Amino acid sequence: MGVAKATVRAVNGLTARWADASEGGTVFSAAGVWPLLAHLADGAEGAARAELAEALGLPAGQAAQAARELLAAMGAVRGLDTAVGLWTKRTLELRPEWEAGLPAGAHGVLTGDPVADHGALDAWTVKRTGGLIERMPVALTEDTEMVLASALALRTQWLSPFHEVELDTAYEPWAVEPRLGLRRRSAVLDRVGVADTPGGHVTELKVLGNNALDVHLLLGEEGMQPGHVLRAGVDILAGRRAVVPGTQLPQGKVGPGLRVQKVRCTRPEPPSLDVTTVAYDMNASHDLLELHRLFGLTTARDTSRGHLPGISSAPLAIGSARQNTMAKFGALGFEAAAVSAYGAVGAGIPDLRYVTTRISAAFDRPFGFLALHRHTRLVLTAGWVTDPAPAPEYDWDWDDDEG
Repeated sequence: MGVAKATVRAVNGLTARWADASEGGTVFSAAGVWPLLAHLADGAEGAARAELAEALGLPAGQAAQAARELLAAMGAVRGLDTAVGLWTKRTLELRPEWEAGLPAGAHGVLTGDPVADHGALDAWTVKRTGGLIERMPVALTEDTEMVLASALALRTQWLSPFHEVELDTAYEPWAVEPRLGLRRRSAVLDRVGVADTPGGHVTELKVLGNNALDVHLLLGEEGMQPGHVLRAGVDILAGRRAVVPGTQLPQGKVGPGLRVQKVRCTRPEPPSLDVTTVAYDMNASHDLLELHRLFGLTTARDTSRGHLPGISSAPLAIGSARQNTMAKFGALGFEAAAVSAYGAVGAGIPDLRYVTTRISAAFDRPFGFLALHRHTRLVLTAGWVTDPAPAPEYDWDWDDDEG
């Protein structure tokens, strides 16, 4: 995926700032919001333009081209689908130069019938996310002149699948009822590592997908805030925080949920990494105007005057801005989607003569995740897991010899 490093830094920066503003279990996609903000900035003036540029992390004059390159690059990745849609009333005349910057075929029509229009927008949402999200998060009123929306959907299968188990955890909120745990053993120790951050140590586990779409699990020290943990993950991706990989870790409890041991065994065994985590299936809805400063929408939401003359000569302001997101992490793979919309308006006595290294990593209390493109390190979705999937009712069996 060819995308400028400055754009990746800008999108991931918005991810980190959004994480800082998040509370509780959630999932969100700055990569889904950023292209829309960029196109709005391209058509904005004055304070609205300056605020949008600050939120984007790029000059407003460069944002639209960066958004086009980002969308084209994401669209070329196997397992990643993106789209931008624009719908306007027939009476709204758009600036040709601004409309030309949108993808071909993106422009649709608002009829003025809220029921019919929402049906069309929802149908677009279902199609563009492969059914992962069913509703476009926009409030249509008689004053809605324009809807600008983006959709992002990603799917990957793990290179090394997990085995389903019933989670064994001392974390009481998760121990009250059975939770669906996931376990696997690997000989690749450097999939896990520990970073020292200003907020505390963070354990990072890389779960690789078969199409260069990966998920990094992030477990902080007890008491660390979600934003600190997720920001640490973004800093690790950017090279601002060094990670000590599994092969270089000393013995003992070396990081959150992470232990390195020398284990005696009856035959020569390679070092191993034993991972325990949880399955999760999450949904979230975000009102971006509640975080208007984060997204550079403070001035643009003022409906007393227009702020987007580069889009249309008609006075336009942002009346609604929302995102619906989902993420599902299971034994075989991961899928996530986001739709963002802006409305303007181990018998006997063993002979233990051999020794091997065994690393155990347990993500058995709330943790963060970043779903990203492996090569560019662009974060596509991020979240904080507080409510894992319940364990189904069947007998459990896990074979320690499987990899």
